[in-house]
Amino acid sequence: MNTESIRMAIRNGEHSGPTSGISGDKVQANLAILPKEYAFDFLLFAMRNNKPVPIIEVLEAGGFVSRYAKNSDIRTDVPLYNIYKDGELLETVSDITNYWRDDFVTFLIGCSFTFEQAILDAGINIKHIDEGRNVAMYKTNIKTEPAGIFSGDTVVSMRPFKKELVDKVTEITNEFPNMHGGPVHAGDPAAIGIEDIDAPDYGDAIEIAPDEVPVFWACGVTPQNVVLNAKPEILISHAPGHMFITDINNEEYKN
Repeated sequence: MNTESIRMAIRNGEHSGPTSGISGDKVQANLAILPKEYAFDFLLFAMRNNKPVPIIEVLEAGGFVSRYAKNSDIRTDVPLYNIYKDGELLETVSDITNYWRDDFVTFLIGCSFTFEQAILDAGINIKHIDEGRNVAMYKTNIKTEPAGIFSGDTVVSMRPFKKELVDKVTEITNEFPNMHGGPVHAGDPAAIGIEDIDAPDYGDAIEIAPDEVPVFWACGVTPQNVVLNAKPEILISHAPGHMFITDINNEEYKN
């Protein structure tokens, strides 16, 4: 199925689950939609924190068609959206048309699903994909650099790998610096402020076998964590793991 067909399946409600592994070699994007009055602060925040918030595209105020996704509609083509008002999660919906405003600025943010495909292409299995689960994501004590109203800690995604594969997956993901790049940590979760590895803040818990090491990457859910501090009037984002699928080839982001 091509990417336009996948977006249509999402728009029509035929696909409503996580998007990990469904778009082959095409880039998936995290989403952050804010009123124009917050857009400069957010763009500055992203520029200062490129690892967790690598910007792919910024749409004009009121625009909802991505230049990187044919016949797309940002308002309908993500399986699930989180609606935050004043820093609180109001609801999770499959269509934001009723929320849409002419002053909304949409940010598409790089996603680790790009480097996941590169890991799979190297013949290395990824546990949450094998198990049909959403990737496990955690709040950490890794500080971001503040900008305007935005500040807070980094969210990470975790994938366990056998000890002998950690160097290889690090090497592969380092080749995608604008898709979160290499890991920010491997090993003891407590070292980055994660108290219970079995209780992710977002996504699904993934069992870590005795011969496996948890490996952590900066994650595009970070803006959702940061917005809890900033409390803007409204933020619309993707529900973690439910991405916007573009027509861009992953290889275009490989160094």
